[in-house]
Amino acid sequence: MKAYLLLALTPLFWAGNVVSARAIHADLDPVALAFLRWLLVLLLILPWGLPRLWRSRAVIRAHLPILLLLSVLSVTCFNTFIYLGLQDTTAANSAMLQSAAPVVIVLLNFMLLREGLSLRQWAGTLVSLAGVTVLVSQADLSLVLGLDFNRGDIWIGVAVLAWSLYSVALRGRPEGLDGFTLFAFNVLIGTLLLAPFALGRLGGPVEIQWNLPVVSAVIYMAIFPSILAYLFWNRGVAELGAARASLFIHLIPVFGVLMSVLFLGESLYLFHGVGILLIFTGIYLATIRRTTGRKAGTKS
Repeated sequence: MKAYLLLALTPLFWAGNVVSARAIHADLDPVALAFLRWLLVLLLILPWGLPRLWRSRAVIRAHLPILLLLSVLSVTCFNTFIYLGLQDTTAANSAMLQSAAPVVIVLLNFMLLREGLSLRQWAGTLVSLAGVTVLVSQADLSLVLGLDFNRGDIWIGVAVLAWSLYSVALRGRPEGLDGFTLFAFNVLIGTLLLAPFALGRLGGPVEIQWNLPVVSAVIYMAIFPSILAYLFWNRGVAELGAARASLFIHLIPVFGVLMSVLFLGESLYLFHGVGILLIFTGIYLATIRRTTGRKAGTKS
């Protein structure tokens, strides 16, 4: 029961990250927000992470290229792109678009690792991408034909691509590096790479407003969707397995939409329902049914 609670809290924290970022998008530059979030995470985990990194220095040195790639995709790029997107799109749209990540991962596995796709998986990929198109275009065919999409939605799409590439690249993670040490390395390198971009934008068009909502949001992002979500997710996967745990990811758009309506006063329209229905249908065809079928085959 505890594992289920931890896995339910994880997507709640991740959805809260999106809603919090949207709530303060006018008060803090998005790149500076990403940097401050990960800098605080780094300061919080350094007492435990630094000794682990030192003990694993030989493994890190031997696998430096793949570890650098994982750091760039996860810490430097993913949330930074999400925060950039939330300057121009809603938290609800962002949460819904992120739900397409499982299908993007399936497609990247086919393109980069040559994993075969069944006809059902191809159908699921196309259906899910159709849902993304409905969300981004707001079901307006003229926007699709004119390629006139919301800039924020495009940033969210690039963020989903970065996270999906990270998920695929995780296959190259060295076996001699435990999860927390990998997390500490990603945070350390990702934060260092973000620093020059963030410092260069501090005098930019969005002047930082050091008020209670901004400070509270940065603290929340550092603790809940970063550290606690990581620990809760690992515990849940260890107890229930990756297959069952992965289903909880689909709660992100549910929590995201509810929180964006309750706390931000965002409106939902028919195209939101159509888009998320198509995305979920695509995920079911491309991922969930495949996992169920594999289990059934094993039992027989």
